[in-house]
This record gives sequence, structure tokens and C-alpha cells, in this order.
Amino acid sequence: MKFLDGYGEQAFALLRIVSGLLFLAHGVQKFFNFPVAFPYPLNPMLHAAGTIEIVAGALIAIGLFTRPAAFIASGMSAVGYWVAHGSQGLYPIANGGETIALYCFIFLFIATRGAGMWSVEGMKK
Repeated sequence: MKFLDGYGEQAFALLRIVSGLLFLAHGVQKFFNFPVAFPYPLNPMLHAAGTIEIVAGALIAIGLFTRPAAFIASGMSAVGYWVAHGSQGLYPIANGGETIALYCFIFLFIATRGAGMWSVEGMKK
């Protein structure tokens, strides 16, 4: 599609920002029951996950310490997939784990690519 040529950097920045904000929203839901109540009581593992979601999600969205934040978020998502969904079946479509599996690979991609444009890290250059 030639009409999209030259917009790869902008598309990546939007992927990073929106993914970070959506990930952050999972942590906000866990701790603040916003915009809807979190359906489970917080145990230590969910507390740790919520902390990572808020901190890493915010860092990824603004593009600060992006690589380590995205790497940690990717790992947390992989663990979360196997702990919460993997025991319900192997396939994400069957066990309800599509979202967390997608986060795992989006954040792995961001960790390998860095912050890109429209980021705090990009302002330093």
C-alpha cells in the first residue's frame, strides 16, 4: 500500500503509546476499580502484576526506559498467560488469553526496537 509508505515510525509510536496506555489501564483497574471493578481479590501475584502494569505501562507510553520496561512487561505477560490462562487450555482463543499473549509479543517487539519518535528518549537526540 503505497499511500502508507513513509509512516512506519509514526505507526510504531502509536503502537507503543496505545499499548502502554492500555496496559496501564489493567493496573489502574486492579488498584482503583476504575473504570470497572476488578473481579478478583488482590493476592501478592496480582499486586505485583498491577504494579508492573502501572509503572511499565506509563514508561512505555511516554517512551522513558522503554526497552527495560517493555522487556519486563513482556515477561510478566508471558508468566500471566501461563498462570492464568494456560491451565485452561493451550490455545489463547480457547482459554481467554488472547489479550495477554498479544501484549507479550507487542512488548517484546518494543523492547527490541526502543522508544522511537514521540518519546522522552527521542527528545534527547
